[in-house]
Amino acid sequence: MKIKYNVSNMHCTGCENRIKNSLKMIKGVKSVLADYNTGEVIVELKNEKVGEKIKDLLNNLDFPVTSEEIVK
Repeated sequence: MKIKYNVSNMHCTGCENRIKNSLKMIKGVKSVLADYNTGEVIVELKNEKVGEKIKDLLNNLDFPVTSEEIVK
């Protein structure tokens, strides 16, 4: 399952790397793509239960989630 999060405050590749490295530490995350140009973070999950952890972590990292959707 993949979830796309739209976030604010992502302005550079440093922000992208911070998000990628932080989210990859969560057990159950397969892969992370972050793009500061679009403000999108796409996370592939091994199971659906970690979805809320990801949203909470993004908010705690000061990248507030403005929307989310499941990507097929």
